[in-house]
Amino acid sequence: MPRSDNLHELPPDIPIPTDDGACDHLPGMKLPALELPSTAGRSITLAHLPGRTVVYICPRTGQPDVDPPLGWNEIPAARGCTPQSSDVLIRSAFRDHYRELQTLGADVFGLSTQDPDYQREAAERLHLPFELLSDEHLAFAHALNLPTFEVAGMALIKRITLILNAGIIEKAFYPVFPPDKNAEEVIEWLSENLHHEGT
Repeated sequence: MPRSDNLHELPPDIPIPTDDGACDHLPGMKLPALELPSTAGRSITLAHLPGRTVVYICPRTGQPDVDPPLGWNEIPAARGCTPQSSDVLIRSAFRDHYRELQTLGADVFGLSTQDPDYQREAAERLHLPFELLSDEHLAFAHALNLPTFEVAGMALIKRITLILNAGIIEKAFYPVFPPDKNAEEVIEWLSENLHHEGT
């Protein structure tokens, strides 16, 4: 049975998140050496990756045949993971800008608390050219003290985009709004900071 709303469109009246300072501590932080399972069937340790890496963190990716949790659209910054990843109508998503991000010297990963099987279905359905990482047990979120929230019995990470440079957090985009414009913001920042790229 299809959803009662349009998975690929953001409602016009979703609440705008405010910066509560929950990510102010992130720039300059060294990442913990945690292994995260990916949709490619391997484990990724973000702390060990060379150069620049963009990690966009979203609460969860919607499914075409399942309605979102009750009250989902009323939670600031909750709605928008699917457009942020790949919406074909909104050409400012990470999937559509993946090659441009690579040209700017950055690899790309998505990250959420869903298990790898859930993420693998989404990655295949949305034709994502990059891997999604699972923080199912919130080890990464807790190690970085990332802001989280709970809905329908699920513990989810608030929407954040991190730019990493050889295991160090260079930049944290938070709050991310509107989510479908985030890839463009990341590209602009990378373009302005090319000379800071690590090896």
